Amino acid sequence: MSDYAVFAHPDFDPNDYANAILAGEPYPPQPGKAKTAKSTGLTPASEDVSVAISKLTFSLDDVEKQLKNVVTTHHEELLVRAAGVTDLEGSLGSVRTGLNELDSTLEKLRLKIRVPYQSLQKHVTKLDRLQQASDILRRTSRFVILARRLELQLAEMNKADASESQDATGTKAKGQANGVSASASSGVGTRADTPSVESEDDKERAIAKAALTIAELTALLDANEAHSVGGLGDGAADGDSGEAGRSEQIPLSSIKAVAVHLPFVDAARAKVTTDMEAMVFTGLATLNQSMLASSLQTAHNLRVLPDLVQNLVSDLSEAVESRIRSAFDLTRISKDIMTKDSASLGQGLLYKSRVRTEPTSVTAPQWTAALWGSLESLIEEMADCCIKVYTLEKVLRIKRDPVTDVVFLDEAMKVLENKPSTTFWAALGRSLEKQARDAAKGSTFLQQTLSTGYPRLLRLFHSFFTKIAVHTDTVYTQSQQSPETIIVLRALSNFESLYLSRSSNRLNEAVGQAFSGGTRSPPSMSEGVNVARAVANELDSAKFDPLLVQSVARYAVSSLELLLTRTDNLIARERTATSLIGPVATPQQILNGALATCLYHCWSRLDKLREEYPESVVSILQPVVTKLHDTFERIVDPLLAAIRRELGAIIAKLHRQDFSDSADPMAAMGGGASPYMKDLIEKLTFVKSEILAQYNVPEVSRQWVLSIVRFVIKTFVLHASIAKPLGENGKLQLTSDMTELEFGLSAFMSDKAQSKRGADWDAVGEDYRALRGMRQLLFLDNATLASPRHTAGIPPLIVLHHILVRSPITLPHALHGWAEAEYVRWVEEHSDEEAWTLVDGDVTHWEKITEAEGGDLGAAAEYVQLARAVLANAQGRGAAQ
Repeated sequence: MSDYAVFAHPDFDPNDYANAILAGEPYPPQPGKAKTAKSTGLTPASEDVSVAISKLTFSLDDVEKQLKNVVTTHHEELLVRAAGVTDLEGSLGSVRTGLNELDSTLEKLRLKIRVPYQSLQKHVTKLDRLQQASDILRRTSRFVILARRLELQLAEMNKADASESQDATGTKAKGQANGVSASASSGVGTRADTPSVESEDDKERAIAKAALTIAELTALLDANEAHSVGGLGDGAADGDSGEAGRSEQIPLSSIKAVAVHLPFVDAARAKVTTDMEAMVFTGLATLNQSMLASSLQTAHNLRVLPDLVQNLVSDLSEAVESRIRSAFDLTRISKDIMTKDSASLGQGLLYKSRVRTEPTSVTAPQWTAALWGSLESLIEEMADCCIKVYTLEKVLRIKRDPVTDVVFLDEAMKVLENKPSTTFWAALGRSLEKQARDAAKGSTFLQQTLSTGYPRLLRLFHSFFTKIAVHTDTVYTQSQQSPETIIVLRALSNFESLYLSRSSNRLNEAVGQAFSGGTRSPPSMSEGVNVARAVANELDSAKFDPLLVQSVARYAVSSLELLLTRTDNLIARERTATSLIGPVATPQQILNGALATCLYHCWSRLDKLREEYPESVVSILQPVVTKLHDTFERIVDPLLAAIRRELGAIIAKLHRQDFSDSADPMAAMGGGASPYMKDLIEKLTFVKSEILAQYNVPEVSRQWVLSIVRFVIKTFVLHASIAKPLGENGKLQLTSDMTELEFGLSAFMSDKAQSKRGADWDAVGEDYRALRGMRQLLFLDNATLASPRHTAGIPPLIVLHHILVRSPITLPHALHGWAEAEYVRWVEEHSDEEAWTLVDGDVTHWEKITEAEGGDLGAAAEYVQLARAVLANAQGRGAAQ
């Protein structure tokens, strides 16, 4: 088949082929020589025409032969195919008939549906256009009516302006962003004529109505909004026609009758907006809530309320930020000082130097005064802006739209992230913190001035809180602080930290000076007083502020902890600190006395502060103040215990003395006190003059003396009551010892203030009465020993001891094998009831032992009876109490 490839090509053209043969060119054309064409069985342009014709003839004959061979070979199949084609023609005829019927049916449907649809579509389009025409006529009519109404409302506004200008006395309300002038505010306050007030109210109502009219005109000018507001049934059209109708809304501004009024509407909107803004500024400046509410209603009618509130809050916040930035600007302060100097000295005499950002030693007072003046002015303006913000928020919270009943604050919150007051406080705290921090970093003068004078700066902010408290809900008292005030004061934290650091340094210096002498010159009363005075001064400087005084108290606690630590390192704890050998106090006792004196006077002065400061400050100081007293007691208690132990040991020597009848009667009558008593008096004298004298604590040392006196009397009476055997001479000797003891204790208790009137025995109380009663007890008859009247003032245990001393009954300590000192210690450590029980058990035990041994119970029957009677009386009094 390759011989006939040229003729089988889809693009074969016999004319082109013949032309190519005649022209001697190859066929098909071969542009370029990129590819050599295969031989097609004919060689174009390389043979004669006759040869080509002969080849074509031969090829035709060959093709004809091949066709005959194919027909001959497949004649049966071809006949079957021809019969099938005949049957197919019949089927195709029936199909053609059905198609013709379908075409006729479609034509009938077209006449019944499409033609009416096209007609209906034309009518719908006409109706839509009529509706558009009607809608635009309606909107145009409404616009013209509103425009004429606006003209009347503007006329009312102009009339109100004219009447107000006639009634005014020459003062003008200037609505500006930063408030109203003093003359304007005084004019508003003094003008109280009724016609003027009514004229102003008429103007406010006219402005509100005009704003509502302008808002409706603006809505009509907006084609889409007019369509949604009008709602005349444009949505009745379905599909593409409805969309086309709605998309063909004609703006009113293209209507000539409307376009004529557009300049007037724009001018009216500008005038109403200007008057509304002036009313807002005037209302904020004068804090006139009625005027502010009316102006906000106007803004709501103009649909600009959220943006207006946002701009007002932003302007007030920016005004405060700008004023804060200016207050801390030392360059501005320097220029102001130079301006004042030039005004006072004259331009010709003043040397113009460059602007300084730091003062010299000469100009420092001027700079300081200028800085504080700038801060005072800042506080005034901050309070003014804060009051305006809260007044605006209050009106927004109360005011509602009379038509929709929408709260204006909710309307404004659509744009605002937070309430106006929250936004203002956040901006104020953020700006104040940034400017204070940057100013402190950039200026040593400003840092030193404001940190040293931080209380004065804090008082300025207290005045700020006081001024705004009337108009806001902020509270700053000793017991309660609003979060807003905390935010503002935190902005000053860097100055507070510097102030507290200097305060801590002063306290630590006072502590350091107290211990500058070391152990050779330990701190004493004056040093303790100085430390307490330093703490009190620092607290008093910060007393006016509840948060600052707490911070100062915390730093004071740290300094007092340092005092305790250094004191603890100096305290002497070795044996010599409590040794009472004498004849003079040891260096350790002197050291401890000075330290205890220092701690006591520091504690006593600080403890009085609880009456001057609130509980929040006292709770901070109380733990360390308690530690001061505890440390003082840790120094004193071991010494007092050693004194009692030493005096008790001396009194216990009483039992070495012979108090029986065999003793020398002359010694008892005129020989004076016993040796143990002399030792006791000498030791008391040593304790008073050498030991207690080291402690310059008159209030406490008086209590120490009384406690020692009570201990000595009680211990002596107990020892004297168990002295056995006791004869008449022994009784006289004990009486002499008691007299000596009374004189010794009187001298021990007396001081310079009491030297003329003797010792205060009433302060000793029952123990002294027991000592005096002991003298009488020694010489009472046996029958009167159980009489409460004769033994008044004497403890029952002493009476029981004396009864047992007179009797053959063994004393309790002897029964248990105790030494006298051990028994006395046991009695001091146990209650009276336990001691009575011990004596009762001793008597019972003696009776049993004597009876078991066959002894004579009658010899001690009287004493047993007396002991039982005394026990019964004592137990009866105990039960009655």
